[in-house]
This record gives sequence, C-alpha cells and structure tokens, in this order.
Amino acid sequence: MLGAIALGAAWWGWAHRSRLRYVTATVTRGDISRTVSMTGSLNPVVTAQVSSYVSGNIKAWYCDYNTVVKIGQRCALIDPLPFQVVVDEDMADQHTAEAQLVKDQAALGAARVIYQRDLKLLDQGIVSQEQVDTDKSAYDQDRAEIDLDNASIAEKKSALQAAQVNLAYTDILSPVNGMVITRYIDIGQTVVSSTTASTLFLIGRDMSKMQVDTNVSEADIGGVQPGQRAYFTVQAYPQRTFWSTVRQVRVGPITVQNVVTYDVVLDVDNTDHALLPGMTADAHIITAERDTVLRVPLPATRFVPAGQPRLGAPGGRAGPGGRPRGLARGPGGRGGAAAAGGRSAGADGAPRATLWVLQNGSLQPLHVRTGLDDGTLVEVDGAGLAPGEQVVINAVRPGSARADDASRPAGGFQARGGIPRL
Repeated sequence: MLGAIALGAAWWGWAHRSRLRYVTATVTRGDISRTVSMTGSLNPVVTAQVSSYVSGNIKAWYCDYNTVVKIGQRCALIDPLPFQVVVDEDMADQHTAEAQLVKDQAALGAARVIYQRDLKLLDQGIVSQEQVDTDKSAYDQDRAEIDLDNASIAEKKSALQAAQVNLAYTDILSPVNGMVITRYIDIGQTVVSSTTASTLFLIGRDMSKMQVDTNVSEADIGGVQPGQRAYFTVQAYPQRTFWSTVRQVRVGPITVQNVVTYDVVLDVDNTDHALLPGMTADAHIITAERDTVLRVPLPATRFVPAGQPRLGAPGGRAGPGGRPRGLARGPGGRGGAAAAGGRSAGADGAPRATLWVLQNGSLQPLHVRTGLDDGTLVEVDGAGLAPGEQVVINAVRPGSARADDASRPAGGFQARGGIPRL
C-alpha cells in the first residue's frame, strides 16, 4: 500500500513538473525604427584660431571667455611702442629722401641752365667744346640723380608701409562673428610670431548652430546617408533629447588599431545655447523607420514548440489544431512558411515567420510576414493578427529557472528603450 502511494506521488510530481507553462507577449501597434548608435563630440560648425602676426608682449586683452564678438572687434593689444618707433624712423627716412629729391631737382635745374648757356657761347667761340662737354656730363648726372631719388623714395615708402602694417597687427582683432571659447593669453605674456605660432583665442562662429562629429564603424556605415534624422543625449541634460540631421558622411577612413570608422557630421540647432563645445553626445542615427505597424517581440518569431522542427528541417509537421491561420496559401495550396517555426523567406521572397498563439489551452501556428526590426521588436503582418493578441515567446517548466530546452527561442532577447518622440 505504501509503495503504491509513493509511486502515485512520484507520478503526480513528474507529470506536474513536466507540464510546460507558456510565456506570452502582447501584439501592439506603433512605430518601429532601426538605428545606428555611436558616441561623438559637439563642436562649433566653424572655429577660428586667432594667432599673432607679430611678436611682442601682451599689453591688454579685451575679450574673455564667453565674450560675444563681431568681425574686427579688438580682442587684445600687443605693446605697440617698439613698432611705433620703427614707423617713426621709416617716416623720417622717407622725408629725408623727399628732401634730397628737392635738392637734386634744384641742382638739375642749375646744370640745365649752365649747359644751355655754354652751348650758345660755343657758337660764338667764347667757350671751348671741352667746357660744353663738361656741362653736358654734369647735367646728365643730375638728371640720373633724380631717378635715383625717386627710387629711394619708393623704397622708403614701402618700408614705412610695412612698419605701419606691423603696427596695425599689434591690435588682435576677431576675424568672425561668434563667441570666445577659450582665451590662452594674459597681460605681460610674450607672444612669438612663427610658422608654429600659438593660439591666442579660440572663437566659435555662430554658436546657435553646432555639429556632432561621430565615428561610425565600417559595418554600419552602409546604412547611413545625408539627410537622415538622428537624436542624441548629453550628460548635462540626461532627460532631454536633442534632434539633428546627418549633414555629411566623410569617405576618408579613420583607422585605429585596425578598427576602421568613418566621420559622420550631424547638424544641430543650438538656438538656446544649451549645448557647449566638447560635450560628449550619445548619438543614434535612424536608418529606417515604420509608423503605426503591428509589432511583436523578436523572440516570438524565433520560438519553436517542443517537438516541432525549425524552419528548413526535413519532415516538418503542421501544428496542432488543424491548418494554420495567417497568410494566404502559397502556390500548390501550401502555406507561405516553409515549416512550423522560426523565420525564413516565403515563396514570394518576402521574409516570413511563424508565431504561436494559445487557443483553448493548445498552441496554434500563425504565419506572418516580417519587416523592420530594431533588435527588440519586429514588424509583422498577417491575417488574423490584431493588436492585443497574445503570442508565445517562451516556455518554462514549473520550478525551473530556465526555459525548456526543446522550446527555447533561437537567439537572445534583450529589451531596450524605444525611439524618443519629437
């Protein structure tokens, strides 16, 4: 008697434990998007690195961090006294050359008079030919001296102009309209002009328009095109989503430790100046999207009940409960899907899958077309499928922490957040 009771209890426990419990998910209607994710940095669209053309000591600066500047506005002043001294010296040299010209013009006039007078006296036999030749030589020399004076004046003017230009360059002016991002100088600092001159100011042009420079992997770059929408977040505003547009996909590869990426530039509206240069952006580019479609979790398209073959397995059997619901029959009167579970391509080439629904305690197959997926949800379309219907995504045994081996979904299931709304 005790043996019969023990045997019955063991049978009841085995039957109870072996009974599967199905985990279901709800069919929903909504939007679905596929994105490419990456990180990038925010930068002004145009930045101007202001350097010095001349060397000297900083006497004063007028533009600090965050100063809004206009084109031609003075931002700093290099001590102008040494350059003013050079200007004064070159101006004095020019005046000397001009005075020398006046003197030589007077001498030329006197030489001309003497030459013309002796030339007349030669005809009268009063002076000799030698005297006339001497007068002619003096006249020609004075005339050449005038040309030399004019050339000297031009040289002095050029030197004066160069000195005045250098004096003007002691005023450090803003080349663009924008905002000072960084000031690198202070009063008394020595600025050295060279081909590698250091930057005095970094000015961002029109900070109301910014860009995100991102690096997209070579595996994802094929789906990224100019004009696509993108969104990103920054740590400074974790609850705010910023929208942007792909402006440019730069074809120059960036290779770091054999990893190839491509620079993708996103245009960002920063009218409220909330975004600052250098911020790290967690960006997502929307490469494809569908609006108001039926959606199911991806594991629902991978679930295969115990005892049912996966797609492509030989000897596939129809599911319990008669002919499957769903798509219209394919050629030859057969359903569009190739077998009882998983995803494949139908006779028309469209991607298909078999979903499983519970009806009166038994599983019923439902063949559907599949479309865009975002790694969590997948677009589906099929007759008899409506929002609110429950589809099976897994099967577990009571008392077991893991899915039943024969009915575990093919592939992982990792939930993630959806695309934020505009």
